[in-house]
Amino acid sequence: MPSRRAKKSPPPKKPVRPASRRKVKLAHSPGPRVTVVTLGVQDLVRSRTFYCDGLGFRASSTSNESIVFLDAGGPVLALYRRKLLADDANVPSEGSGFGGVTLARNVGSKAEVDAALAAAKRAGATILKAAQEVFWGGYSGYFADPDGHPWEIAYNPHWKLDARGQVVLPA
Repeated sequence: MPSRRAKKSPPPKKPVRPASRRKVKLAHSPGPRVTVVTLGVQDLVRSRTFYCDGLGFRASSTSNESIVFLDAGGPVLALYRRKLLADDANVPSEGSGFGGVTLARNVGSKAEVDAALAAAKRAGATILKAAQEVFWGGYSGYFADPDGHPWEIAYNPHWKLDARGQVVLPA
């Protein structure tokens, strides 16, 4: 007599999350990070000259008459006409003063801070704050590029820099 096996019930179905709550795995995105910082500029040629000839950034061959992509040692620094950038982001392009953002470059010594600020000034930057000892134990100063974007040049004795000059944050 043939044995009777009980029919196996199908495995329970997993609930389906709504599309807005599904986790999406991207093939090339290992986690949150900044890959591009775009600066809105009034004069693209002037800004390219300032960043490349004055500060020593290297422009990518993918740059063109509308946008400049600069190798910033990790993230890309892009230069794009301010009005077009504002239009793209759907925000007004008017306005001046502090926009709530500064860019920063960390260097390995106080002497490097002084040298970087001097190079920026020679390139046409405006020194916003001369280099000085700061409350958190480092040494830093600020300059503004030709469009007024503030940059901090800092030496932080609490942070290490790797061989490429990138900050290695403590865990």
